[in-house]
Amino acid sequence: MSPFDCYKTYVAVKNHFTKDKFDYHKYCGKTRMSVQSFYKRKDRYWFEKISRQKNDSEIRDFFVSNFVACDDPQTLWIGELIKNGNTNYKSWQKRVQSLSYIFKEEIEGSFSRDNFDSMFKIEKNRHPPIVKLYLSKKISMETFLILDKILGFSPQFNKKLSDPVWELISLKMKKYHPFLNIDIFKFKKILREIVL
Repeated sequence: MSPFDCYKTYVAVKNHFTKDKFDYHKYCGKTRMSVQSFYKRKDRYWFEKISRQKNDSEIRDFFVSNFVACDDPQTLWIGELIKNGNTNYKSWQKRVQSLSYIFKEEIEGSFSRDNFDSMFKIEKNRHPPIVKLYLSKKISMETFLILDKILGFSPQFNKKLSDPVWELISLKMKKYHPFLNIDIFKFKKILREIVL
């Protein structure tokens, strides 16, 4: 991948995570960027370095991992990628490679047969306990997404919660989901073993 293509991938992933209407997969990662705009950037050497270090799919995953790691993808700037990008990427790789183990550990640590249903109840427009677990980093975005794939709670949350915190989480879930390859039946089995 050329440095300019690396930059275009960055812009496409950034647009995917920050713009509601842009879909990385629908547009195959294409954006309208000019080579001239790339060469005007002061950080273009960093894109050159990344393009030499990683292959095409690693570059895409590198950017995805960093947008997932930040609290608000709108505020992620290139300096953070330069400083913490590889740390976020390696952490994301570990989570994705051991997803079933992490899911099981986080579910066992946060849920029981007695409290499972109450974790998804919204009282007086307050965040339900499941959202609080995610915000306090007791469960990962991946576990949160898998639970939503199994239980389908996000449409109800979208109707009842209208605060900016939930809107950010909801958008991140919607945008991250296509990048996460999940064997839903495997995770349903893990969940059943713990909470049923």
